[in-house]
Amino acid sequence: MQPPPPKPASDYGTFVVDVLGRMTKDTGTIDQTVLRQCLGLSSSYLVTDTSMNPDGGAASWSIGFNRLVDILVALHARGELELETVNEASKACSECWSVAGNWRGLDECREGVRAVATRLKTLLDENGRTYLGSPVYAP
Repeated sequence: MQPPPPKPASDYGTFVVDVLGRMTKDTGTIDQTVLRQCLGLSSSYLVTDTSMNPDGGAASWSIGFNRLVDILVALHARGELELETVNEASKACSECWSVAGNWRGLDECREGVRAVATRLKTLLDENGRTYLGSPVYAP
């Protein structure tokens, strides 16, 4: 009896691109509830992408996380970004920062989290703590 074929590695980049593609194809719009769900999965994908694919997992995770932030930036520019989505992105950064710091071998992913957080910070109000006058999640 032969062992089952290996399962494919998780790939946050592909997952995000697929979800965004289906969303825009089906409705022509970005559903921020789905966007928030994708952001909420970022720390889990950080673990699975890097553990299932040590050679390319960090890159696939980074691609997915950055694509989501690209969408947030675009929604902000159009005046459509919701506070709940900004909060979920902030929470995702915090969770990914913790994961990258607590899992062995993920230290380089902290730079990716830092880059995403820096981009998100540009969307905040001048004080850096609110979005359109409402407080933003901060750990």
